[in-house]
Amino acid sequence: MTVRIDDPHVAFVLQDEIRRSEEARYDHRLHAVLLVAKGMSCPQAAELLGDSERTVRYWIDRYLRDGLQGLVEDNRSGRPSRLTADQIAKIGTVLRITPEDVGLRGGIWDGKTLSAFIHQEFKVDLGVRQCQRLFRQLEFRLRKPRPMIARSDPDIQMEFKKKSDDF
Repeated sequence: MTVRIDDPHVAFVLQDEIRRSEEARYDHRLHAVLLVAKGMSCPQAAELLGDSERTVRYWIDRYLRDGLQGLVEDNRSGRPSRLTADQIAKIGTVLRITPEDVGLRGGIWDGKTLSAFIHQEFKVDLGVRQCQRLFRQLEFRLRKPRPMIARSDPDIQMEFKKKSDDF
């Protein structure tokens, strides 16, 4: 397969790769400052690099104020957790038992069930995706329930298979 360098998808993939690495992001900011130092305007550099003009101006200001150190990435702490360390530890313990043991329906934990437990126990609303991230953070893997047919009568299974073969 031949990739054309002028394909807009290529630029998107490359920009995405730059955003993944802290070192690449530093180099990207360095290139923006270099382009402006070589005489390109902030809007031109921003368009060329795929960033907003405001972002490039911010990098220039940081460089002028702090030198190269101004282009080094600040900590990216993100949003503070709505759960305390003790609450997360309790969740880790509760995940070792079934949801039914804590008064919820279902035989295994999933994002929806964990969200219901956290609301019931701590009065904190976490979405399903956040709960799925919490599973990974606590080093649990999500399991999918086996279909009911796996536990059904072998004769019924065989009858079902015979009907499926007719199609």
